[in-house]
Amino acid sequence: MSQWIDACGTGEIDEEDLIRFDHGGRTFAIYHSPDGEFFCTDGLCTHEKVHLSDGLVQDYEIECPKHNATFDYRTGEALRAPACVNLNTYPVKVEGDRVMVQI
Repeated sequence: MSQWIDACGTGEIDEEDLIRFDHGGRTFAIYHSPDGEFFCTDGLCTHEKVHLSDGLVQDYEIECPKHNATFDYRTGEALRAPACVNLNTYPVKVEGDRVMVQI
């Protein structure tokens, strides 16, 4: 059963950046898009399980820091090899100044 988890404050993530969020033995990445929205994906690249929090965020994409695989963080779609498996995405809502993730 999924639940809403308080992940971080809205002010903790600059626009076009991300932070790592760990919960229940899992790692997630929370993104702040250039239009002010927040998104959440699994925090590890689907290619070699490298932490995406060390990657480059530009426009609506996250680039893995190891082999430069790229994903659209809004949909989780793998956009560039070597990744060919999409990231899981999770619903996000903002309550006041808190980013909530449904896990």
